[in-house]
Amino acid sequence: MSTDLHQETGEELGPKKGSAQILRHEIQEGRTAIERPVSGLFISGLSAGLDIGFSLLLMAIMWTLVAGQLPGPVTEMLVANMYAVGFIFVVLGRKASPAALARTWAVVYVANLIGAAAFAAFAVLIGPALGIIDRRVFGQIATSLTAHPAEVIFLSAVLAGWLMGLLSWLVAASRDTISQLVIVWLIATVIGFAHLHHVVVGSVEVLAGVFAGEQVAAADYGHFLLWTTLGNALGGPLFVALVKYGHARPEAQPVSGGGP
Repeated sequence: MSTDLHQETGEELGPKKGSAQILRHEIQEGRTAIERPVSGLFISGLSAGLDIGFSLLLMAIMWTLVAGQLPGPVTEMLVANMYAVGFIFVVLGRKASPAALARTWAVVYVANLIGAAAFAAFAVLIGPALGIIDRRVFGQIATSLTAHPAEVIFLSAVLAGWLMGLLSWLVAASRDTISQLVIVWLIATVIGFAHLHHVVVGSVEVLAGVFAGEQVAAADYGHFLLWTTLGNALGGPLFVALVKYGHARPEAQPVSGGGP
């Protein structure tokens, strides 16, 4: 039955991947990104920062449409599903790089933030003008991220980074596009529903509140950016490098007498 489904959708179901194979894939992805020129990395990061902004746009539209019309938990779940859209665009579009070395990370990080800021400004300009977003929603979304002490933001960002590391691992393990889409949707929805702190999509959310002049200031964004960056930077590598690498590494050793 599963085979028939994949034949109907035009996809071949590839062989199941072992943990060592997934680890090799992740390492190769990192090497490929490291070898790219700075200009290519910057454009890739800028594109990802812009694409992920669609999460904010759709969250704000959904909040404007259903807030007060539906029970609170239903509203939260619908908004969290909109949070996942930007991640689907970025991950399935293969525009974001998981590499963590200093040069690569710095270029992609800066480009992500520039793209996030540009989309936030665009959303604040066009959303209220079209009548599809209540301007106050930008402040509500932003304050849900900024109205916390540093240690809470940091630990929340560690969890978000951990989940993003898990997302990268599971996407690499997936054998077809539909599985990848479901994985991205599931993990990104968890991050959105739990209001965890992710530095790029969170930058779109908080900067939209700053640009709209609704309840948050530039200093609030600086507070968010510092502790979220530190938490994400710890959570992702901690998951992939320590937990998954430690689990997969023994399997990656060649069998005695075997080929390379």
